[in-house]
Parts: sequence; C-alpha cells; structure tokens
Amino acid sequence: MVTLQTAENALKSVYLGTITDIMNTKVNPLLTKIEQTATDVWGKEIHTACKVGLNGGFGAGTETGPLPTAQGNMYLQFVSTLKNLYGKIEISDKAIRAGSDERGAFTDVLNAEIEGLLNASKFNLGRMLYGDGSGYLCYMNSGSVAAGYIVDDTRNLVPGMLVDIEHDGEMIGRGIRITDVDYATKTIKIDANGDYPDGDLYVQGSKNNEITGLEALFGDSEYLYGNRRSDIKSVLPTTKNLNSTLDEIVMQEVIDNVENHANSTVNFIGVSADVKYAYQEYMAQYKRNIDIMNLDGGFKSLSFNGIPLVYDRFIKDGTMYMLDTTKFKLHQLCDWRFLENINGKILHQSEGKPVYTATLVKYCDLICSNPKGQAKITGIKRA
Repeated sequence: MVTLQTAENALKSVYLGTITDIMNTKVNPLLTKIEQTATDVWGKEIHTACKVGLNGGFGAGTETGPLPTAQGNMYLQFVSTLKNLYGKIEISDKAIRAGSDERGAFTDVLNAEIEGLLNASKFNLGRMLYGDGSGYLCYMNSGSVAAGYIVDDTRNLVPGMLVDIEHDGEMIGRGIRITDVDYATKTIKIDANGDYPDGDLYVQGSKNNEITGLEALFGDSEYLYGNRRSDIKSVLPTTKNLNSTLDEIVMQEVIDNVENHANSTVNFIGVSADVKYAYQEYMAQYKRNIDIMNLDGGFKSLSFNGIPLVYDRFIKDGTMYMLDTTKFKLHQLCDWRFLENINGKILHQSEGKPVYTATLVKYCDLICSNPKGQAKITGIKRA
C-alpha cells in the first residue's frame, strides 16, 4: 500500500542515489570531466589557491659555492561563495491516494516527475557551465503577447521556462512562463496578462546567483574569484579573435601556447554548432576522416588529434573553448540532498493546495585553479 511515508522512503532510499548519479555523470559531457569535491569549502565560501609561475629555489653553482636561495611558490587566493541550486518535484494528494492500492500506478507518477526534474536539470546545469553566473538568457525586443517577441538568441531558451524580465535596470516581470520558442525566426511567446517592452531575460530568481561558468572566466568583469582582473593579468586565460574560417594550424598554435606557458594539457574542446560544421567542412575539404570518441556518461564526440571536440548548444556561435578540465573543480558543501524539515520529512504540502513537493538542493560553485591554462577562440566562420 502506497502512503505518504512510503513515498518519502522511496524518494530517499531508491530515487536519490539514481538522481545523484545521473545529475553528476550524465547531464553534460563537460561536467563528467570535472572533479566534484568538498575540499576548500569554509562555511559558505570556497577558498582555494592558484599557483603563479614556478618555484624560485632552483639554480646552478660551483662545486664549493653557495647553494641556490630557497624560494617557495607564489600563490593567489581565489574566493567564491557557494551557489544554491534547487530542483523541485510536485505530487498531488490525488495521485498518492489513487495509487494506494496499486504501487505500479504511483511509481509511474513518481517516475514521470523525476524524469521531468532530470530533463530540467540537464538543460539548466549545461547552460550554467557555459554561462557567466548572472542567469542572463537573452535580450527581448518589445512586442505583444499575441504576436510574440523577437529575441537576439534562443540557445538558452526552451518552452516551459520561467523567466524574469528586466527593463532599464528594473525587474518588471517575474516568473513569466515561456510557452513557445520558434528557433527559426527567434520568436518566443509568453504567458502574460499584458504586453511588455524590450528587456533582458533571466532565469526566474537567478540573477547573479548561478555557478561561475566559463563565460565568467573568459569575460571582462572587474573581478574574478575575488581578485581584480587588472591585478592578476599573468594568470588570466587566453582569448583569440580569429575572424576567419577554421584552420587546424591555428587550433594547434593556441593549444601549444597554453601548454607551453601555463603548465597545462588541453583535454577538452567545446564548440558551438556552426564551429562543429566548420570543422567537418575543413576536414572534408582535404578528404580526411574524423575520428569519433566515446566519452564518460555515454556521450560521443568528434576528435581533434586525440582530444574530444564536443558540440554544446549553449556555446555562442563562432566560439571554441580549449580546456584543461583537470584544473576545474566543482566545490560543494554536500552532494544532492532533499530538503528536510525538523522532523526529517522531505514531502511538504504546498500552502493552500492539495499537492506535496520535494526539493533537491546542492550548494556548490565551479572554480578553475589555473585560468591561464585555458583558451577560447572567437570569430570562427564557416567557409
């Protein structure tokens, strides 16, 4: 017999382990390459070190002369706050009671909710990895609820999302649902009672609250991990604006540059869709085959000189990231857990509604301990 208690037990003992495994290893090819650890977490913050240059205690000398002066490594301290990631499922009281005499029926309902949560998590975690931490999605032109709104970029949008709308620095709409996305015309429709002017779209309640993704690393913000960028130029990543068609010699030059000057080994290349096509066209031009690689998590990718070349929808057009993923860590206070009340209950009745909700949570942030060992090429064009 299915009861509220058996539903809780199932979520804790059966589903949580599976959910955690999927969200940590099968959400995104880049995430599977990044170590997840509880080290360097101090209270609500992450404090980790970035080594600068080489140890200065080496030198040559005479047979009887003085030994080299000892000089330790130089370090910068990187600091970031833990970000709060949430995932929520909802089960109606009716569904629980309807399945009270048939465990399979209730399991179907629970499986559907979990699948929906995993799909939403897969989308949003992937988006955040390549984002800048701001929760920014795109710019929306003025329009109408009936005709829709034209946006400048649809790669971060999908029907069903709840977004906030900011106009001239003021949030003028919160929790607005996107009901349709026309990727060909870059037009969206929203569920709203009135029309909105132009503005910036953010994930609901997420402005400046998301994990520190790649665009924050390569961006032009004043600070990076608590340090003023102008003070740490020697450790900042490499960015090259190609403004031309793809050339594997240029790719190798960038890889060699970061590996020679930053004690780094590039083991992951992330590209946008148009760059993937540009690479395929380049290889076809010279009648060369492209190797296919199998990655952890069941993912497949193209290969460049033995390095996985992975397409991701969340990478901006014309962009290629060349990363040493061993220098990234997802620092976390704990792995995914259900929020519990003082009695250890994870299913809570929504106020004024005959439904129960359970919320998954993870407190974490992404930090790169060697930014200089990462590179980004922009302005890549197709032939």
